[in-house]
Amino acid sequence: MPETFQYKVKDKTGKLVEGSLEAENAQLVVSKLRSMGYIPIEIQQQGGVTLQRELKLPGLSDRVKLKDVAVFSRQFATMINSGLSLLRSLYILAEQTESKPLAAIVNQVRMDVERGSSLSAALAKHPKAFSRLYVSMVRAGEVGGALDSVLMRLADTIEKQVELRRKVKSAMTYPMVVAILVLLIVTAMLLFVIPMFQNIYKQLGGTLPAPTQILINISKIARQFWYLIFAAEVAGAWGFRKWINSEEGRKQWDAIKLRVPIFGKLVRKTALARFSRTLSALVRSGVPILESLDIVAETAGNHVVAEAVRDTQAAVKRGDPLSKKLEDHEVFPPMVVQMMAVGEETGALDEMLDKIADFYDQEVEATVDALTSLIEPLLIVVMGICVGGMIIALYLPMFNIIKLIK
Repeated sequence: MPETFQYKVKDKTGKLVEGSLEAENAQLVVSKLRSMGYIPIEIQQQGGVTLQRELKLPGLSDRVKLKDVAVFSRQFATMINSGLSLLRSLYILAEQTESKPLAAIVNQVRMDVERGSSLSAALAKHPKAFSRLYVSMVRAGEVGGALDSVLMRLADTIEKQVELRRKVKSAMTYPMVVAILVLLIVTAMLLFVIPMFQNIYKQLGGTLPAPTQILINISKIARQFWYLIFAAEVAGAWGFRKWINSEEGRKQWDAIKLRVPIFGKLVRKTALARFSRTLSALVRSGVPILESLDIVAETAGNHVVAEAVRDTQAAVKRGDPLSKKLEDHEVFPPMVVQMMAVGEETGALDEMLDKIADFYDQEVEATVDALTSLIEPLLIVVMGICVGGMIIALYLPMFNIIKLIK
């Protein structure tokens, strides 16, 4: 006998929808809802307990990784090139992809295509998974009849972006781990170790050396006002985050990052590699130059580079060459400008941009290697100065221990 089930689902726009269905069991309800284009969140028998629930952590469980999108694109290109129909390819990809959020999105894309939507329009409904760059290139591939080659190019572009991010993260991970370790050691010494020495020196009496006295005073302040210090750190972190998320704050922070010694060069080379790779992929796919520049500015990852690209876009609208306006912006080195000028003159702008991107990819890798070899000894020195300095300051009175006892 059919039972009545209450359900909570999300539609293709992400809106929460509630309702009820009659079915033999909960699994049939789930199948029916999915065939209607919904994502089941909770299924509950009327008057009973919850039978099925899909728990999601906002921003985590529904997040689609770039690596998964790259694998999807490469497999999609292979299927299209092999002669499989668009709908059949999407059905297979939805079934075999390991990422559940991406599988749900691909299934929705398939249903939109079945209803008569174009692939690019269906993908555009899911900006968290498929960026504007992705949608524009797919649209160009549909118009030009080269969807498989465009998808393969997208896979290459995304994979290189993922690799570039990995290299930059690898350069930053070690310093952050060591910095956290130093902070924990210093905190432990201030809160637990120094008070033990303070009690010993108090019993012995006498005047303590200035470094030791300063260290003991800092320890007293840390122990008495630790909650205020913690609150100030939390407030500072919150204020900094709010500042860099604002338009003016992001602009200033991105400019500061480009001027930071050593790391500024890495940020600049990373931004130039991303700019060149993205613009090359768009131009080669047949996306109009003005739309390409708009997308590049949107995906630049650095406000200074984005402003330079938008300024260049305005100049191109007036009929100026692409490379001419880039000369006015210091973030673009003369080599990049000259190579792009040659590419415009010879009609091989996409090839020149690829060469620029490859060059800066290699530069980023070399910079990361150099930073790793340079940072390791520097961090060891910093750790030695912080921890060793505190230990020396604590043991300075020991040299006069006999005088203190007398």
